[in-house]
Amino acid sequence: MKRPRIVITGIGGLCGLGTDAPAIWDAMRAGRSAIGPLTNGELHELKIRIGAEIKQLPEHGIDRKQLVSMDRFSLLAVIAAKEALRQSGLVVNENNTHRVGTIVGVGVCGWEAIEENYRAILLEGRNRAAIFTVPKVMPGAAAGQVSMNLGLRGPVFGVTSACSSSNHAFATAMDQLLLGRADAIVAGGTDAPLVWGVIKGWEALRVVAPDTCRPFSADRQGLVLGEGAGMVVLETYDNAVARGATILAELAGTGMSGDASDIVAPTVEGPTSAMRACLADAGLAPEDVDYINAHGTGTKANDQIETAAIRRVFGAHADKLSVSSTKSMHAHCLGASGALEMIACVNAVREGIVPPTANYREADADCDLDVTPNVAKKRDVRVAISNGFAFGGTNAVVAVKAV
Repeated sequence: MKRPRIVITGIGGLCGLGTDAPAIWDAMRAGRSAIGPLTNGELHELKIRIGAEIKQLPEHGIDRKQLVSMDRFSLLAVIAAKEALRQSGLVVNENNTHRVGTIVGVGVCGWEAIEENYRAILLEGRNRAAIFTVPKVMPGAAAGQVSMNLGLRGPVFGVTSACSSSNHAFATAMDQLLLGRADAIVAGGTDAPLVWGVIKGWEALRVVAPDTCRPFSADRQGLVLGEGAGMVVLETYDNAVARGATILAELAGTGMSGDASDIVAPTVEGPTSAMRACLADAGLAPEDVDYINAHGTGTKANDQIETAAIRRVFGAHADKLSVSSTKSMHAHCLGASGALEMIACVNAVREGIVPPTANYREADADCDLDVTPNVAKKRDVRVAISNGFAFGGTNAVVAVKAV
């Protein structure tokens, strides 16, 4: 029996590139990078002083009584979810509230609250933590806050798998819909890692670039951290059609795998397996894919290994693919990255535009794909896939089709 189709009817987001999904897409098309000096937080003695931060949050209308229980990563998720639901035209009321849920991917949870409390207790000598520390910090807080702000009483939970979290959230949401546990799910990812403690940890790993992110460029020096959130409204096709919704794209399939190898060093086999699983789940041949939004972190190992994996999966068709890493513009937003990259994939299949890999300077023989350097490309994009590979060897890939 043919399984139900899962479609996207709304999309929202904010990051350094802009405070709503259209602004983010406009910046991506223009190849404009949001990476620059960090100005919003106290950097103390950090060596890393660049990132892609949201300079000013948009008006969001969230009551102050709610804000006091929300860490920044949860607030970003709620703002993005509100935008997605608004675009979808889905009205949540007593008739459908138990059939609409939310699943939110998170990479590092509420570090802003953690840091505030550590400094208050250890440096300032206070004898107790702030009252909302636990509900602010917990990784599932973003999903709970989205549920409360949007009135969603269906399946509600968080997903955490480092940099694959958003794609795992999309895959899990798709499963819930196919199982009949909901008619619509607001799914995506969020993270706000631009705080001293998190940056200090990444500093120790020595994988952060000193100037900017140059994925696939021979002179790349590493990743750059950013903050943001992205959310989409996923629905069964029948539910969307029945209420007269505008369908933006179809979530055609997902694929997941584990490296079972090393906590930080990626393998070729894991990403290869996830991409193949995604194509099989979507009923697609390699030749059906037009665009890959690469994981493309800008580290030496990741970009080389991802290139090799793409060549294994797509064979001769790899030379006909358009590939790009939008992390060159919005930076690596950890658990939010895949959700921001979903904005790129949905708009690529809708408009026939491949966003570029910004900051590219030198060809690398080990990254010999068409990586769309610096300038967006017009081409017919019927199918796009988005790669998410993470520390721990957790891989998740999603496929988006034009409708």
